[in-house]
Amino acid sequence: MSTTPTAQILPLASLIGYQEGAIVSRVIVKAETGNVTLFAFDAGQELSEHTAPFDALVHMLEGEAEIRISGQPFQLKAGEAIIMPANQPHALKATEKFKMLLTMVRA
Repeated sequence: MSTTPTAQILPLASLIGYQEGAIVSRVIVKAETGNVTLFAFDAGQELSEHTAPFDALVHMLEGEAEIRISGQPFQLKAGEAIIMPANQPHALKATEKFKMLLTMVRA
């Protein structure tokens, strides 16, 4: 898949697969103004607390996850989304297998 946006229908959840005991990612769009990346987390996988200098939108495609933002836990399931504000610590944990679309806005 090109990182240059083109007019096409993207079956997002089927563009990435699960890998046992791992987190898989696939860049869909990469630009100076932001990135769009698919992620697939196996159950129990997590990203430890970190910060990012840009706002990001997480859109859950499949499964469920706990996302902590500034210490507050949020339980997200397929079809839901949450904004992770810039410079606020956040962490993600797969309470079950899940896929998400992450849109990071740099401008």
